Amino acid sequence: MNNANAVKNDQSANADSRAGKYLTFFLASEEYGVEILKVQEIIGRMPITPVPLTSRYIRGVINLRGKIHPIMDLKIKFGMEETQITDETCIIVIKTTSMMMGILVDKVSEVINIASGDIEDTPSFGGDVNPEYLLGVGKTGGRVRLLLDIEKVITASDIINMKKAAAGEGKDAMAEL
Repeated sequence: MNNANAVKNDQSANADSRAGKYLTFFLASEEYGVEILKVQEIIGRMPITPVPLTSRYIRGVINLRGKIHPIMDLKIKFGMEETQITDETCIIVIKTTSMMMGILVDKVSEVINIASGDIEDTPSFGGDVNPEYLLGVGKTGGRVRLLLDIEKVITASDIINMKKAAAGEGKDAMAEL
């Protein structure tokens, strides 16, 4: 097999591994998706308790059925303006390999099934979202959705910050690194 075929086979296998169901949501006017298997639940408006001295994108914590979960504002993480709380604002509770947390989004859209043929590799482009955060670009129903790799969006320092916020310690983990 020549190198061109090997690269093509690798890209095809990568697209196949990304195929599946995604929960889609909006940040500003852009639509994103996260693998449905990472989603634990979707919560409407609820009070978020701020935790002082955490990173700006850590909006605070919520008490969900007796468990404290940190909440990350993805818009701030991606360099956008802070999410304004409206009737459509939601918290998507996500389970990562490291922890359970919430991500604050402008609006949840729908659950969609994206076939491997409808997923393209992430192009090189400028913008607010680091291309390393993306699994690829999904094209369905005439729309384009940026598919997030939530495990890469959340860095080691984010995890430290969020665990400290959930524990109510209120220290800036970045100062300790």
